[in-house]
Amino acid sequence: MDAELITEIDFKKAMEKSKQTNRRIGQVLIDEKIIEPEKLVKFEAYLSGIPFVNIEKEKILPEVLNIIPEQVARKNNVIAFRKSGDNLEVAMLNPEDLATIEFIKKADPSLKILPRLTTMAGIKSAISQYQSKLDIELKGIIKGDLGDISHIPIRDKTIDENGNEDLKKAAEELPIIKIIDTLLKHAILQSASDIHIEPLEKEVLVRFRIDGILEDIMNLPGYASSGIVARIKVLSNLKLDEHRLPQDGRFKIETDDYKYSVRVSVLPVSNGEKIVMRMLSESAEAQTLEDLGFIGKYLEIVNNNLRKTTGMILITGPTGSGKTTTLYAMMKILNTAKVNISTIEDPIEYRMPRINQTQVNSQIGLTFASGLRALVRQDPNIIMVGEIRDGETVDLAINAALTGHLVLSTLHTNSAGGTIPRMIDMGAEPFLISSTVNLIVAQRLVRKFAGSKEKYRLKDSDLKNLAKYCDLKRITEILKREGLMKAKEDLSSIYFYKPKPSKDYLSGYKGRIGIFEVLAVNNTIKELISSKTSAEGIEERAIQNGMITMIEDGFIKAAKGITSIEEVLRVIVE
Repeated sequence: MDAELITEIDFKKAMEKSKQTNRRIGQVLIDEKIIEPEKLVKFEAYLSGIPFVNIEKEKILPEVLNIIPEQVARKNNVIAFRKSGDNLEVAMLNPEDLATIEFIKKADPSLKILPRLTTMAGIKSAISQYQSKLDIELKGIIKGDLGDISHIPIRDKTIDENGNEDLKKAAEELPIIKIIDTLLKHAILQSASDIHIEPLEKEVLVRFRIDGILEDIMNLPGYASSGIVARIKVLSNLKLDEHRLPQDGRFKIETDDYKYSVRVSVLPVSNGEKIVMRMLSESAEAQTLEDLGFIGKYLEIVNNNLRKTTGMILITGPTGSGKTTTLYAMMKILNTAKVNISTIEDPIEYRMPRINQTQVNSQIGLTFASGLRALVRQDPNIIMVGEIRDGETVDLAINAALTGHLVLSTLHTNSAGGTIPRMIDMGAEPFLISSTVNLIVAQRLVRKFAGSKEKYRLKDSDLKNLAKYCDLKRITEILKREGLMKAKEDLSSIYFYKPKPSKDYLSGYKGRIGIFEVLAVNNTIKELISSKTSAEGIEERAIQNGMITMIEDGFIKAAKGITSIEEVLRVIVE
């Protein structure tokens, strides 16, 4: 309190909760989001006289990291991160853990241990560096006894009872279990959104989708294919003996460090069965709109529309463009004790406290439409529909908005203006759309630079090429308005940036951010909707009203050094 980190009232509340739940007061302060973990640890470091270090982004030399075995590091939350002569700096959550310090000293009596305080996020980041490369781990498994399962036949016809037993046996073989566990572990470590397992003629190709880009990871022996497929089917509770029809399933992965829901799709292909696994982190928290890339005036427009108690807010874009993530960021703002929020989703990607989330299950008739019909009887203030796919769902969503609810949902369209004709194609009446839709946000995801980047200026040939995709005069005006260009400058006189690959980031990119166009449905746009104006006509009027298109928002982020022009064009032109 003397450090003015929290108020006296908050401290007293935390003290009471600490006694009730038998948790350390520091943990209560963090769990209740009263104080940030790093600020609390820094304060503890100040009180104890032990220096604080942030090792979240520290790249630790393997020979230093391995001074403390991985098992000890995980169990005791302690990391060896820097060595100078005989001095070994050790990051810990509890520097009073003398037993662990003594253990390290016994391993090498010549070392002088220098304890440092750090955060749990820093410990987890460092522990992930213990992991060896995927290909090294899998080659070790393959060199072992994987050959023992090479007798399992790959069948492309109806399997007999014997063959089914063979597949069950293959699914339970230790090498196959290790392969799947290792693939899943490395997909999580590399923040992959999808794992593709594709049978080729003589081998099995494994690919990860990282930051929206598919990357070849490695090839496995072809004879392992049937065992891998069988193992994933067992995990997903799918039919082992069905090889001619597609199957969909899911399973969960839980450890002390992460919790994932995995959606599985199995599809028959010419060389066997292809598997795609979608990785959904259940422990991930919803991001803020600012984190997602909303800026300035357009962030204000979104926030103003979130204050409305009725109507519809629609997020549009192709598959994998981050629509659901944007919806969750909006719900995070709306999620207060004064409202009831209900959702119907497929799948539930993030679990949010105080929000009633329902999972679509088409096998028992629980669709978006039937779920939405039930939700309106649950006295909701706000309804989130994961996706509007058909006429019945769009009619129900419009009706819910007309009867005093705020409805959030997504649609698959390429632009904000294209949303209206899409809804009309589904059977929605134009006058009802104009009466209910408050805001349409179209979006794509672009990769962000990681580490250093290389600056350059656009040449005449670059400008000539860019003119095919956008209005350079308008982009110049927007960049000047945003303060990214001076009055007398042009596009060839300011710096843009290219990725600079490094050992840690081979592509030069890490993570993604959104580029958006935010279309507020004002009276002018409502008139155009009612008169069934084309998508192009609606977009043209919205631009006249001040809307920035996705490619223009991309240029703003490129000029700020967040991403590259090439990356913006990649997602817009694709």
